[in-house]
Amino acid sequence: MLLPLAWGSLFFPGLFVLCTWGLRRARPAWTHNDCALISTRLVSSVQAVLATGSGIIIIRSCSHVITDRHWLAREYVWFLIPYMIYDSYAMYLCEWYRTGDQSSKHTLTIFRNFLSKNRLMITHHAVILFVLVPVAQRLRGELGDFFVGCIFTAELSTPFVSLGRVLIQLKQQHTLLYKVNGILTLTTFFLCRILLFPFMYWSYGQQQGLSLLQVPFHIPFYCNVANAFLIAPQIYWFSLLCKKAARLFDAPPAKKDG
Repeated sequence: MLLPLAWGSLFFPGLFVLCTWGLRRARPAWTHNDCALISTRLVSSVQAVLATGSGIIIIRSCSHVITDRHWLAREYVWFLIPYMIYDSYAMYLCEWYRTGDQSSKHTLTIFRNFLSKNRLMITHHAVILFVLVPVAQRLRGELGDFFVGCIFTAELSTPFVSLGRVLIQLKQQHTLLYKVNGILTLTTFFLCRILLFPFMYWSYGQQQGLSLLQVPFHIPFYCNVANAFLIAPQIYWFSLLCKKAARLFDAPPAKKDG
């Protein structure tokens, strides 16, 4: 417990500082906000790759979806806790730089704006820290490492989401790369954050000799409620991504000068 917590507390802030320092040296014309935002996205992508890799390892190692164990299912959660705390602060720091006024007398106003603009993401982080972590580390007992691994793989879409934000920051929304990345974002998000839940139900059904439609009636009611709460924000975010994609591909091509 203490070792992954310590490593996470050093790794994620340290990587952010290193990325910011490197960008400031490589791109001196960029603002503090540019460097902080891109560094935040880079760290998020690294965490997503680590989480997805851990999830795949766990899934592949658990032949029995209920009782099989893998040490990463618990240890990576401890490693993830410092990331959630760091990421909340990094988002605030980006907002602080974005305002262009770093005087302390405006700190409260900046913080209020940060809370207002990032309500859903802050709620997401808080739910992970104060609900999902206790469930994953204590309340589920010795069962369900397979499903913890499945939840880890939901991070697969994060690098593509992050790249999209970086391209917007660099004003590259009209490039082919941005459009291709948008398609990959929608695809990975749908597969790993929406279809993930039917997959977990199907996997349980395969283990128990049940069809997909029978599974909800053969598991505890609170499991269905928990999954509903987990998938609800994913559906909301997916709908926002679809609307954004529709605007992107419906937009007329930019006119060239001359």
